[in-house]
Amino acid sequence: MKKLYLNTGGFNAIFNDLQESFNGELTTINNEYNLTIKSKWAKGTITGICLDNNMSHIHFDLMLTQDVSISMESFQAAPILFAYCESGKLAHSFGANGEKKIIKENQTGVLSNTSVINSVLYFESHKHIEFSLIGMPTMAFTEDENPEIISQLKKRFINESGNYIYVGSENTKIISKWQELKKVPQQGIVRNLLRKVILKEIIEMEIAQHSYNYIKTFDPIVNMATRQINEIKRISHMNISEVISAAGLASRNYLPRIFKEKHLLSYKPYNQKLAS
Repeated sequence: MKKLYLNTGGFNAIFNDLQESFNGELTTINNEYNLTIKSKWAKGTITGICLDNNMSHIHFDLMLTQDVSISMESFQAAPILFAYCESGKLAHSFGANGEKKIIKENQTGVLSNTSVINSVLYFESHKHIEFSLIGMPTMAFTEDENPEIISQLKKRFINESGNYIYVGSENTKIISKWQELKKVPQQGIVRNLLRKVILKEIIEMEIAQHSYNYIKTFDPIVNMATRQINEIKRISHMNISEVISAAGLASRNYLPRIFKEKHLLSYKPYNQKLAS
């Protein structure tokens, strides 16, 4: 496996490291970075832009002839990363020996790392991989930044350990926005303004998807379980995960955590307790 190391101290430093690591040709026009790679072990492009609010977007489109890992340096002010895998798959771990989480085609993920342990991305050889990352800082750099969004980001995606990762099932609304981002046709300032709007919309949708406000959506269903026993029996046969998918809401793996935090029990023990 070919091991690469990435300094995440700044956007320019990131692309300089990528250029050196992949031995590619880097060009910069209107604050847009384009790295073309034609080496013996890698071919493709890595493009990116850092907007005026320090929100960044990087797109990888690669074909590798070796397994590759990229170790990304961790630091206290590291941005929260929102990922979308369009083709192939990639894996992530906190540290070289950490548990690997896989993001497959048409899956999204969220990552934050403010610990002393590096984040490591893994790519398989001889398989096309195309994915994007949005980097959102959790500090306000300009006066027009929305402090509420930054507060929500910290609340949802940063924990005490400093390591947070979430990999979700397909969310068609979020994926549609990612695809819209890729198709922005305009150039220059107009292009950047449109990208900034779409990037912000993706982040807001991810915050909403992970928001505890979804408890309110399911309260009518959950509260029915506190009524008469015949209602409890009827509800116990409902597949709540199907309700989630049909509504286009949070991942079916996410609701159990909300339910447990609300009632301190998972579905089955909760129903058994009420029926007893």
